[in-house]
Amino acid sequence: MAKTDEGSGMLPFELLPSNAWICCHAWRLMLSLALTSCTFIPNLSIPKAPVSETYPEGHSPSAISSDLPWREVFQDPRLGKLIEIGLSSNRDLRLATLRVEEARAQYRMERSALLPTILQSNDFTRSRQRGSTGEQVSLKLGTTAYELDLFGRIRSLSEKAWQQYLSKTEAKRAAQVTFIAELATQYYSLQQLEELMANTKLTLAAVEESYRLNDNIFKAGGLLELDLRSSEAQVLTAKANLISYQRQRDQAWNGLVLILGKPMPKNLPPAQPLHRARLTKIDAGLPSNLLQSRPDILEAEHNLRAANADIGAARAAFFPSIRLTASDGTVSAELTSLFSQGSTMWSFAPQISVPIFTGGRNRANLEATKVRHQIEVANYEKAIQNAFREVADSLAAQKAAKEQISTLQALVATQQRRYDLAAARDQRGVSPYLNVVAAQQDLFSAQQNLISARYEALAAKIHLYQALGGGWK
Repeated sequence: MAKTDEGSGMLPFELLPSNAWICCHAWRLMLSLALTSCTFIPNLSIPKAPVSETYPEGHSPSAISSDLPWREVFQDPRLGKLIEIGLSSNRDLRLATLRVEEARAQYRMERSALLPTILQSNDFTRSRQRGSTGEQVSLKLGTTAYELDLFGRIRSLSEKAWQQYLSKTEAKRAAQVTFIAELATQYYSLQQLEELMANTKLTLAAVEESYRLNDNIFKAGGLLELDLRSSEAQVLTAKANLISYQRQRDQAWNGLVLILGKPMPKNLPPAQPLHRARLTKIDAGLPSNLLQSRPDILEAEHNLRAANADIGAARAAFFPSIRLTASDGTVSAELTSLFSQGSTMWSFAPQISVPIFTGGRNRANLEATKVRHQIEVANYEKAIQNAFREVADSLAAQKAAKEQISTLQALVATQQRRYDLAAARDQRGVSPYLNVVAAQQDLFSAQQNLISARYEALAAKIHLYQALGGGWK
């Protein structure tokens, strides 16, 4: 006879040797069967990446650097402060975090089914019959309808839940990378519009001064009305452009506030002009690197593994299921004799269910899981192809933007020289004023295009950062 110590976690009463041996081995059998069961999850073969081994445009890959922390990529202090704020207040990121927590809880629920649920019940009954009073006291410890996972159905469902949890984790990471890229793009878009407005205001001031001079000359009879109206048209065009840029700037501001998730804070560091903005260079590496770094591809892979585990659960449904109900305890007619020798009781009741006729439901479910597996294979391959295209597009845009900036800088210098020459010839009276108008319009257009090209170059770098999977930490 073995007595338990207080606080040992076992019942403080004695068991008969035969009963103790039976109960002990029953519990051991349950646990051993649960922990050593097999599964019908098929071996998974990850499809080969359906893309080229190198990117187009003559790109010479080196080690991928997309895993750089975002603080090392975006070095504008103002932008960095906004990203820090947005990571804690953006609603999309909050939803992604909650979905991860939900998936983690679901996995824990599925995992808990592998172990029996231990219940304790205490009963006390007192009754009076024919002038006599009787009592019955019982204390039981056991499990109800615990399923032995002999064929891995529960383990397959647990593996499915685990892969779904990992998938949601990658989805959260993808949301963070997307958020950082969208915020940075919107930030520089706002900066672009503010610089376009500033250049338009300078142009408006210049053409308004020119119009006042021409109006005085016209009133003195020294200028044709055609030249005066051309000068006036420049003023009105500049005003219309300014109104349009102001509207776009206000909308860009509203978009930035929406992405940020809260009102724009005060006392931010000053913004840097586009021509001084610096982003750390990111190399694309090889297409195969995307499989380890891009979160949406990893998300698709975990979804594929979850669908594969679902096949194992569907296969296990064709085999018998065994549920056990067992209890161990003590019962007596008086509370004082509850733990005395001879008051022990136990029960052990296995229940076996064998699927004989299910109307084809199990077979249809297995076929459905196999189809879902093929769907996830297609989604995985599509994610790889989409990632390859986005990286290739970003590399092409980056290369074109660099060449465009160089060309537009030369064009602005040429147009500035042309305008200066046309204005000088007009002052000497050897060239019509219309030449000055045309030169000024072309100069303004070249300046605006240069500002936009600088923004496009930054946007291409941001898109490459996002396409490679980003460094979100």
